[in-house]
Amino acid sequence: MMRHLLATLLLFFAAATVFAQQKEQPVVQFSGVVHNADSTAVVVPYVTITNITDNNKQDLANYKGYFSFVAHEQDTLRFTCVGYASQTIVIPQKGNKSYTIHVDLKPEVTNLPTFHVFPWATTDEFKRDFLSMKRADDDIEIARKNLSRGSIEAMAKTLPRSANEIQSAYAQNEHINILNQHSLMPNPLFNPIAWGTLIKQIADGDKSRESGN
Repeated sequence: MMRHLLATLLLFFAAATVFAQQKEQPVVQFSGVVHNADSTAVVVPYVTITNITDNNKQDLANYKGYFSFVAHEQDTLRFTCVGYASQTIVIPQKGNKSYTIHVDLKPEVTNLPTFHVFPWATTDEFKRDFLSMKRADDDIEIARKNLSRGSIEAMAKTLPRSANEIQSAYAQNEHINILNQHSLMPNPLFNPIAWGTLIKQIADGDKSRESGN
């Protein structure tokens, strides 16, 4: 019984001592601004500030990186924010009622492992779809199809003549007219063979009528 009582008294005195030491530390108004360590002109908003000494009590910086709250001298505070390395600061003993500080947090880059996305559930499905896949024609195959005889004939029937084709046909006709402008055109009235053919056709017509009667 005496041992339990003695242990209880020792624990009580130890707790009282720690509590008295905490109470002995002066209270200060702890204020400051959190900046990006790589660029001091850039503030870090909404940084979480944890007072490790005071039972992990937490405060939060505003959207401009500014914070201000009551703490004690010799308190240990940890600044944490997503994407930045945490930083720990201890409030020094200066005997002042306020303490102002500029905190610089260093950006922390986390390299995630490479992740590959496959649209096939298994390797066999991929092989099957790959082997049955219809490959697109390359430039050479497309040119060969466009220059084939059937393709050119189909386009010639449907597509209108271009300006170059019309100009070439007109020039060819003009050339033929110039070559024939001094030539005499034959008159069928002066052709004895034509007269003989005409007389034979008339005679054959008369004979066919007589046979019909």
